[in-house]
Amino acid sequence: MERTVSSDLLFKSSTATASTSAPLRVLANLMLWQRRIASRHQLARLDTRLLADAGISEAQRSEELSKPFWR
Repeated sequence: MERTVSSDLLFKSSTATASTSAPLRVLANLMLWQRRIASRHQLARLDTRLLADAGISEAQRSEELSKPFWR
């Protein structure tokens, strides 16, 4: 004997999951933006020698620093 799940139950569970995951996605984005800001501040403080050690050119650094935090 086979069991079937009604489409109403599937729709309700996916809606509940979507509504609970939205705040988590917002929080994850905020945390990502915070990490980007912090890492770009650290990148800005590196001197030429440390940039060379990391394999980053001045042009790459200025390109990264010119990006907004959401990108």
